[in-house]
Amino acid sequence: MKIGIIGAGNIGASLARKLSAAGHEIKLANSKGPESIRGLAADVGATATTKEEAVTGVNIVILSIPFSAHRDLADLFENVPENVVVVDTSNYYPFRDGAITDVDGGKPEAVWVTEQINRPIIKAWNAVLSATLAEKSVNKSQPGRIALPVAGDDPVAKSRVIELVEATGFDAVDAGGLATSWRQQPGTPAYCTELTADELKTALGKADQSRSADNREILIKGFMERGNSLTHDDIVARNRAVTA
Repeated sequence: MKIGIIGAGNIGASLARKLSAAGHEIKLANSKGPESIRGLAADVGATATTKEEAVTGVNIVILSIPFSAHRDLADLFENVPENVVVVDTSNYYPFRDGAITDVDGGKPEAVWVTEQINRPIIKAWNAVLSATLAEKSVNKSQPGRIALPVAGDDPVAKSRVIELVEATGFDAVDAGGLATSWRQQPGTPAYCTELTADELKTALGKADQSRSADNREILIKGFMERGNSLTHDDIVARNRAVTA
């Protein structure tokens, strides 16, 4: 498939590398222009482009940008065919994104993103740490493979994204529609906890929307206080403990 990725940070670059290795044709864009990522794109097997070029002539667009930055993409998809699948990997963090009243009031993050870009999305690769994505993918034949949730309202589009999640080295779990995609947002048991498919299904079922925002803030405060002393395993363990 031809895939455009907007966002060349840790998640976007890892997805470009893994999907290119799986045989897909990748365009990679960021907010600073193609010259700023020419070397990175070559390293991960992608072509550096503008964001406008990244959504042209592709089957799938992956948005891997800060949550609040979706406001800047309102016109990007105006002329993109409706059959092009749009995937969002972002998460809302008020300390970085600023307070967003609708999301603070309970609107699922994926629904808010859909409204900003005037385009239905599939939510995927948001509930995984960048180091997990880069370093812990394994072949499907391996036992205990980490699973990632995928949410969306269009079953055909969602099935295509599920295939891509599997191609990046993780089991994919259908997490339902966008209305309940809050179950894979920060502060929930499914978020960045490195679970198997069966464990992830249980975690999605145990998610409590009334607790998730408080859990998110408790976790962020603790991570900031610990700073560089935290290992990757510490972060996963803390996520599991606070959201259990």
